[in-house]
Amino acid sequence: MLSRDEILAVYQAGPEAIVTLVEHLEQQVTVLTGRVAELEARLNKDSHNSHEPPSSDGPAKRPRSLRQRSGKKSGGQTGHPGVTRALVDDPQVVIPHEPTVCAECGASLEEATEVGRERRQVIEIPNPRPEVTEHQAVQKACPVCQSVTAGEFPPEVSQPVQYGPRAK
Repeated sequence: MLSRDEILAVYQAGPEAIVTLVEHLEQQVTVLTGRVAELEARLNKDSHNSHEPPSSDGPAKRPRSLRQRSGKKSGGQTGHPGVTRALVDDPQVVIPHEPTVCAECGASLEEATEVGRERRQVIEIPNPRPEVTEHQAVQKACPVCQSVTAGEFPPEVSQPVQYGPRAK
């Protein structure tokens, strides 16, 4: 940054000194403009326009939702009919839970008559079990010459124990 006295000294040196100063200042402006553009480009990079992962974007770069607030509370609205899975008619296992004593007086309910039943069902996905297929080459003796001949395994069964095509 030139001081006032330095600027006046260049002015008094004549037109050629002023031209040299202006050319020098133009070069500095060009260099600084390029540097500003480079820094702005670096600041504007995020995971969408570079190879960086989204976690490097920082909290200020994360997109905000474009949805507008409706003013309603979240979840099911009043009057909306609920939907649930229907009970199945023939469950594989039925476990009755019978009371043994009265909740009011403590009397035994062993011989009491049933007056109702509430049903609830738990649906579970079965654990997968490997399906093992054993191939046996049967050996038979010829009734004529007594020679023993064995059956042949299929070509895809080449080892004593191996995985099948679905497991592979």
